[in-house]
Amino acid sequence: MKKKIGFNFLWMYSFWNENVKPSKPNLAELDFIAEEGFNFVRIPTDYRFFTDADVKPKGEAFELIDNYIEECIKRGLHANFNIHRAPGYCINSPEIEKFNLWRDEEAQNQFVSLWSYIADRYKSINSDKLSFDLVNEPANIPPTHPCTIDDYRRVMIMTIDAIRKISPDRDITIDGFNGGGTAIPELADLGVTHSGRGYEPFPLTHYHAEWAKGADKFEMPEYPGYVQPGVYKDINTLREYYSPWKAVEDMGVKIHIGEFGCYNKISNTIALRWLEDLITVLCEYGWGYAMWNFNGAFGIVEHGRPDTRYENYKGFNVDMRMLEIMKMGILS
Repeated sequence: MKKKIGFNFLWMYSFWNENVKPSKPNLAELDFIAEEGFNFVRIPTDYRFFTDADVKPKGEAFELIDNYIEECIKRGLHANFNIHRAPGYCINSPEIEKFNLWRDEEAQNQFVSLWSYIADRYKSINSDKLSFDLVNEPANIPPTHPCTIDDYRRVMIMTIDAIRKISPDRDITIDGFNGGGTAIPELADLGVTHSGRGYEPFPLTHYHAEWAKGADKFEMPEYPGYVQPGVYKDINTLREYYSPWKAVEDMGVKIHIGEFGCYNKISNTIALRWLEDLITVLCEYGWGYAMWNFNGAFGIVEHGRPDTRYENYKGFNVDMRMLEIMKMGILS
């Protein structure tokens, strides 16, 4: 089966108030990645864009998603629809949610109902063209949003069951635990794809990231080398990091790395060394992957590292070496 390789596109990613509208999707970006041989688009969304105050779906908002999925399919791109902020949970600022998805029945009912609506709306689209990534990066976040593996398993089972009653063959993805990075053999029997993360080593990928707690205290990392005092990282430590995911794959589970990237506060030379090693390891394991993001601080277009040589290519200012590395999985 052809590996799914591509990018996250963030046009419906973060809703803050009623005046915020999703940015208009840039179809030229889809043209670019399709022409370059990529075949996968992950669409992380905030449920508040397409639900009302009672968390009921708004059909007119879904028309934007309908069109985007159609545009992906036209270009031979697999669309992976993800709820990044779900009713009752988000890895970012979960405390603003009224309920806890993992423990509160009302949030669970809203979540399952929303996915049932999505499953029904898109039931005519084949699973090889559209998949569902149920909720981004589950984690135990006390005191507002405690969660155990058992909590996560229970919510995923009820949601998967609801989807499959409507769309039995739908390709479904669940994310790893602890923010997506921890493999979950406890959920290997659910018959779904498991999505990991490529943010290892974190002091490198999130060096001085404003939203990451403690990242402002990270020392400038080297790679390969010491990313923090006494902490050495190289391609072999990356292989070790993904060995639990390989063990889950050996249980019969499909693995995909749904997010990865390096924030733009470090040298591009270091970022490229790390990225080449990461993609090498993912290719060794034979897994697909999707960079966060395409155009922006983690992406291949105008990421903002001052020592980067960009080339104006197909209408975008592209880090061509980063693009070459991203394409390693297509060519392998």
